Amino acid sequence: MEPLYQQTHKHVHEIQSHMGRLETADKQALHLVENEIQASIDQIFSQLERLEILSSKEPPHKRQNAKLRVDQLKYDVQHLQTALRNFQHQRYAREQQERQREELLSRTFTTNVSPAPGRDQQKLGGWLELELRTLDSSSGG
Repeated sequence: MEPLYQQTHKHVHEIQSHMGRLETADKQALHLVENEIQASIDQIFSQLERLEILSSKEPPHKRQNAKLRVDQLKYDVQHLQTALRNFQHQRYAREQQERQREELLSRTFTTNVSPAPGRDQQKLGGWLELELRTLDSSSGG
């Protein structure tokens, strides 16, 4: 059990260091980095299943400590999984905001024929300005 535990523990620390690459990767490499990290996390989960079985076969005086060590690794990996999902969610939200902003900026607005054209145009201009400000403030720009 000990060699597999040490290998899995080392793998967890490698993933923790790779998480920093998510912030620095360009858009092209980002999906590759995410996929690599997810594949590593999946591999660790399978190793943890094996470790759980092995820890239950430890002698009684070592069993509790072995299970605690495996549980700690499982907890660490679950946090890595959550951090990756949070990063992916934030990236998706950011990309969606960028698409919406580009769509608004590229849209051609026309005036409607109405009895009071100035009033409708002012409403539209105010709405557009409010939307652009909201997008700018939410995207940090």
